[in-house]
Amino acid sequence: MTPELEGRLRDAGLDPQAVENLVRVALAEDGEVDVTSEPIFGPDDVASGDFTAREDGVIAGIPVAAVVFGLLDVEHTAKVADGERVAAGQVLLTVTGATRAVLRAERTALNLLTHLSGIATETRRWADAIEGTEARVRDTRKTLAGLRALQKYAVRCGGGVNHRMGLNDAALIKDNHVAAAGSVTAAYRAIRAVYPALHVQVECDTLDQVDEALAAGATAILLDNMSDAEMTEAVRRVAGRAELEASGGLTLDRARDAAVTGVDYLAVGALTHSARVFDIGLDFT
Repeated sequence: MTPELEGRLRDAGLDPQAVENLVRVALAEDGEVDVTSEPIFGPDDVASGDFTAREDGVIAGIPVAAVVFGLLDVEHTAKVADGERVAAGQVLLTVTGATRAVLRAERTALNLLTHLSGIATETRRWADAIEGTEARVRDTRKTLAGLRALQKYAVRCGGGVNHRMGLNDAALIKDNHVAAAGSVTAAYRAIRAVYPALHVQVECDTLDQVDEALAAGATAILLDNMSDAEMTEAVRRVAGRAELEASGGLTLDRARDAAVTGVDYLAVGALTHSARVFDIGLDFT
């Protein structure tokens, strides 16, 4: 990997070595021999092609695809940057290299680009839907194993923000924690006793729990499966003393109604667990 590409990945908030390891695993899944391409093309055959968007959307994963090309000695030139809106028919990348290598790179690069661009495109739909409000769309830990960093990066490319990356960087007190601890207050105090400076969010199912969380000292509250009327009331009661996040039962059609209640975030697991792939194809030139 070139120093320039390492820098691009680091600037994107990604670990270059982790990305390379992931790409190597993806390439290894295809086996050592391409039994279709090798009988047809010789080692000296060269091909050029364009990776082209088949629909309108937002791109994510260009530097990740660059790692694929680099490992297979395929020259590439990016025509767009991650986070850009693109139109159907727009060329995203051009590649040139040994035909066998280009074809070996094709599917792995497309798998990553289409998946990450799908997440970025879906996130942008949500961000556009709540534009002009104070709320922002935020992801969850509902991610594919091994792909969390990339999926959350794609959310950022689409105009969203990230929730915690794992169980170790922030606490989220959920219903099972409350049931086991005995109350919201008990669960909150137990965490604070061990981690006094940690960011702690409390999931609340009712307005009474919101009151209890505030009394315990919570500065971040998740409003779980509440109606717009209940969230409006929660905003009134909290009065700026804690950040509020809407979660559960949210749809794109309902996004703006939820946002105008005054919450700070909309938690949308579907950004990562249900985003449709973005249609991109490679055409030889």
